[in-house]
Amino acid sequence: MKLDGLPPLRDVIATHGLSASKALGQNFLLDGQLLDRIARVAGPLEGARVYEVGPGPGGLTRALLRGGAEVIAVERDRRCLAALAELAEAADGTLRVIEGDALAVDAQALAGDGAHIVANLPYNVGTALLVGWLSAERWPPWWRSLVLMFQKEVAERIVAAPGTPAYGRLAVLAQWRATARIALSVHRSAFVPPPKVMSAVVHIVPGKAPEGVRVATLERLTAAAFGQRRKMLRQSLKAIPGAVQALEQLGIDPARRAETLNVGDFVALARALG
Repeated sequence: MKLDGLPPLRDVIATHGLSASKALGQNFLLDGQLLDRIARVAGPLEGARVYEVGPGPGGLTRALLRGGAEVIAVERDRRCLAALAELAEAADGTLRVIEGDALAVDAQALAGDGAHIVANLPYNVGTALLVGWLSAERWPPWWRSLVLMFQKEVAERIVAAPGTPAYGRLAVLAQWRATARIALSVHRSAFVPPPKVMSAVVHIVPGKAPEGVRVATLERLTAAAFGQRRKMLRQSLKAIPGAVQALEQLGIDPARRAETLNVGDFVALARALG
């Protein structure tokens, strides 16, 4: 592999006239050591397959390739394709770049079962992609782990505990059949241009799915419960047939609010509703 001979990322950005697009939610990371740390969150990468969303000029892609991974990268910004083509040439067949929208492509078909998903996600599509990956009926999912950069506020919502202000639908969806943790925080000054907010890398690993629970039922419950989170559950869940009765059968006081129920409570409620 000829990665060591590549010019610095700043030179690549200058040569190709790249600038982070606000419309595409881009912010470029240039610190090689930090990028290597992010790549290592997934664990040993030698011989592993990695699906990357929005590689931009290829900073994180380089780190993944240095770690020994085979990378399938999806990029919708045509301005970045020439720089990525140069990186693919240096990678000697271990990097495949697909021009496309990550919200529209079939990631499983591109990456195959058992791939890690590692990405500095564009801020404007990150949550939508995450929810899609977490909402699969088939479980364990096709992906082996998720290593994703988010705004720190979103990262805190993913790992939040019951009773905290950040706890909501995203926490339940991420935690009911997977483990989620914040692997590292990233200061805004690490990006070019610096965003207005801090960022964090979240690591999610699928676990065993509770039996008898449909994803659609859990999503409907959490949407109703947290959609009116200041209301008592008897009020917020009244539109779901049988939900209030199920609360009482499970010994959950219908006068409680959504943020006081733990993930197991929501799972039990979804199971009771079938």
